[in-house]
Amino acid sequence: MTGKTQNADPPNEGTVAVGDKGRTAQPRVGGGSPAWRLDLLAVIPGLRWLVKRRWLQFAVVFPNLVFFYLFLIAGVFGSPVGNRNIIIIFVWILWWFLLITLMVPFASRVWCTVCPFPFFGEWLQRGALIGTRVGKPGVGRNRMFGLNLRWPKALSNIWLQNFGFLGLCTFSVALVTRPIVSVFVLGGLFVVATILHLVFRQRAFCNYVCPVSGFLSLYSMTSMLEVRSKEAEVCSKCADKGCLAGNESGWGCPWFMYPSRMDRNNYCGLCTECLKTCPYDNMTLRLRPFCSDTRIKGYDESWKAFIMLTLALAYSMTLLGPWATIKDWANASETGQWGGFALYAASLWMSALCILPGVFFGSVWLGRLLGGGAPKPLKDLFLGWSYTLVPLGLLAWIAFSFPLIFVNGSYIISVLSDPMGRGWDLLGTADFKWTPYHPELLAWIQVPLLGIGLFFALRTGYRFAQSRFGSTRSSILGFSPLAVLLTAIACGFLRLFVG
Repeated sequence: MTGKTQNADPPNEGTVAVGDKGRTAQPRVGGGSPAWRLDLLAVIPGLRWLVKRRWLQFAVVFPNLVFFYLFLIAGVFGSPVGNRNIIIIFVWILWWFLLITLMVPFASRVWCTVCPFPFFGEWLQRGALIGTRVGKPGVGRNRMFGLNLRWPKALSNIWLQNFGFLGLCTFSVALVTRPIVSVFVLGGLFVVATILHLVFRQRAFCNYVCPVSGFLSLYSMTSMLEVRSKEAEVCSKCADKGCLAGNESGWGCPWFMYPSRMDRNNYCGLCTECLKTCPYDNMTLRLRPFCSDTRIKGYDESWKAFIMLTLALAYSMTLLGPWATIKDWANASETGQWGGFALYAASLWMSALCILPGVFFGSVWLGRLLGGGAPKPLKDLFLGWSYTLVPLGLLAWIAFSFPLIFVNGSYIISVLSDPMGRGWDLLGTADFKWTPYHPELLAWIQVPLLGIGLFFALRTGYRFAQSRFGSTRSSILGFSPLAVLLTAIACGFLRLFVG
């Protein structure tokens, strides 16, 4: 289990200035040319001013809250037909496509910045929508309401999120086709988030329970956006520690992080509180290369990678593949084939939790044997190489998501005019017919995407092998079993996508 109440590990990458306007370079793990960083607050006019406004997060969350409220109303009182109800079309087609193809790879956990689920709980916990409260410490210097209990140490990891997400995805067909099911799930997340905010400190719900947060934490490692400190020396001499404890300018990190020591994106929710509280203006927002974070810290994170890759494969089979029987099993609420559904669910859980991890472990064990030299700790190799499934899994999900928007995107146009499927025509587009958009182009998009995912998986895996085995020959031999496995997985996706 991996505790994450505080990211106290010292950064493993130093920062060296190489140019003006906030451009920096950092050495890569395993050697190679320095990886650049670009300080966005230094180069984008007005951005520094914007992120330091106390009203910023409220301004982006509240409109999203209104939209979700309308979605829930549509889910309850609107048409029960999925493609005629805005909650299905906008959440499971448009939102998902934007989240996985744009937000995660280019803007890290920016969804957490605008997410409405913790809105009510955080409001009640803080006793303020925009301002900050400083008084008798509840958490750090900020005054909090509620019980303010510590989250159980044994659950300070993402195992709950792993099982929760896998459980939801097991019933995904009903979730993405029946509006009332989406209402219960999304509405339930609001309720659970509010209760946990009143019982536990800060954003315990977001950190340890929210199923969406779990996969965002994993795939944000690939993102080209990060919040980091500018100069480690400045932070080491800081006595205020406002980023951690809070002060009159803002709240202590709601995500239980020590922002000045962050060296991974995983548990940073981009709330920008640390940019507001730092008395030395030493926290910033930076652009960086794709796949800059490459360190998996615990088995909970590794298993999230296994789960996400398995689900991408399962969804590709059930939604894009030619196997009607599997589709009927997954859609048992419509077909009534509950025996088949039990087999489908058992296969899904076994594959995600046992079979894929077992095959992966076998590849790591064989690579350790082939690499030779002094024995390398299996845990170290297993965790280090499990990162290879992050870029491969993310790009597989992106490749899977393009057919959703190409084939079903036209529903967005009609549902905008008739969001509840009640015969309205608000914008004059309610009768817009379902029209797949150039499905013949999908292969030209999906094949390069999978190629990019495999490239980054192989590159980071080989670099990790170099850092452990040393010589080129030992590194190639040690990594070769896993490289074969990764290539086979990519080829499997290609077979499903393009035949």
